[in-house]
Order: sequence, then structure tokens, then C-alpha cells
Amino acid sequence: MKKIFFCLALFGWLGATAAGIDTASIHSKSMNRALKCVVIVPEDKKDGVRFPVVYLLHGHGGAYHNWIRRVPQLASLADQHRMIIVCPDAAFSSWYFDSPIDSSMQFETYIAKEVPAYIDNHYPTIKGRSARAITGLSMGGHGGLFLGFRHAGFFGACGSMSGALMIENITKGFDVEKRLGDTIANRHYYRELSIMKQMEQYPKDSVAIVMDCGTEDFVIEMSRAAHRKMLSLKIPHDYTERPGKHDWKYWGNAIEYQLLFFRRYFDRAAKAG
Repeated sequence: MKKIFFCLALFGWLGATAAGIDTASIHSKSMNRALKCVVIVPEDKKDGVRFPVVYLLHGHGGAYHNWIRRVPQLASLADQHRMIIVCPDAAFSSWYFDSPIDSSMQFETYIAKEVPAYIDNHYPTIKGRSARAITGLSMGGHGGLFLGFRHAGFFGACGSMSGALMIENITKGFDVEKRLGDTIANRHYYRELSIMKQMEQYPKDSVAIVMDCGTEDFVIEMSRAAHRKMLSLKIPHDYTERPGKHDWKYWGNAIEYQLLFFRRYFDRAAKAG
């Protein structure tokens, strides 16, 4: 594991913080390969201090380093909110599925199980559902809600920013068909693994949910559809639309609101015992 204790100048980043930024290589048993992961740890000199964790997912065509390179204030936000932020790699277009047709693409298992196991073993985490959240942008917004619902016993909160949430409608140009197969022969995968279907298994013990999207974003109707279905199912959630497009200017702003949402969730959960 390559450890970088705040050499921001190395990457040409601005600002100063006491947080530590690691680049870890995390092996996947399910795929028999290792992938890199950025881990941001808030600075605290007290022995035995542990922190909640937010897993922050990248979008289609992205990689593990996107968030910290594009939004370097993440390090300051980790300090401010006293949380560990984990940015794993999910390949160019995994869509955070365990692909039923490609054994080399098992990213539900990797992100929801293998990465957290490594993080809990190597970092000062609070090991409990009420101290874990998962969210992301675009394809990662799909991953945040998909994994958050599917693994609600592990993640207590989940979110989406500009989420590409209706995989049943994303059938050309973004590799969903490479993960799930032919849209006709394998149409049951597109149906069963859709966020819209996953919502119907909303856990009785609740998950804290936050969604947002820019009003000029080309995928906003997907967020609106998810919002409407959650309302119809009476699933509590926080939903926001604000001016913005499908770009880093929007996500750099949106992440600040989402981390505040998760910090408040962690605090409520801690008080509830």
C-alpha cells in the first residue's frame, strides 16, 4: 500500500488539510485481481479514535482517482465531518453489477463486500451499519442506490448524484449490455436488477436515502422517476433538484450537501444507540 500523507503538491492540488490520503491496492478474490482505491482519513492525534465511512463511487468511464483529483476539497470535508471517504475503482463500465455473463466483472461483490472488509481491517473505522454510507455520481449514483438497497443490512445510508438510474433504458453506448447480456434474451436481468425493482424490497428497518440532480442534466428524468416511485412506495428520502448539468461543477457542489446529510445521519444513529 502506498501511503501519501498529504503531498497535495505532487498532484498540483490546492489547499491544505491535516487529512491523510492513501492509495491502496485491494485484491478481489471474486475476480482474482487487485484494483486501486483512494482512502481519505481525517486527522486526529488521539489514540483509539474511529470514524464512520462514506464509500464514494465514480461514474462511467471513470476511475478511483476521479473524485480526489476533480474535487480536492474532499480532504478538507473529511476533516470537517470527521469521516473516512473511500473511492474504490469499479472499472470503466462495471455498473456495479456482479455480471451474470462475465465472471471477470463481479463489482457488486467487490464494492459491497471485499473493499469494506479491507477498509475495516486496515483503517480506524466504526464497524457497524449505522456508520456506513454509499453514494456516487452518474453510473456511481446507480451503484450507490443499487448497492445501498441490495446490502441494506450493511449500509445504513445511500445516495445518488445525477444518477443513471434506469438501466432498463440504457441499452446502447454505455456497456450495460456487456454486463447483463442481450436485452431480449436476458431481459429478466434488466428488470430484476433495476433500481425501480430493488425499491420494492425496501428494508423495514429503514435506510437513509439522499438523491439530487441538476435541472439541466440529460438524465434528470431518471432521478424524477425514482423520486416518484419512492413517494408511491412511501419510502422516506431526501430529494433535491438544483441548477446544473452532468459535470464536475455540479458534483463538486453536490457532494458537500450529501456528506452533510450523511454526517447528520451518523450523528442521529449514534445518539439512538
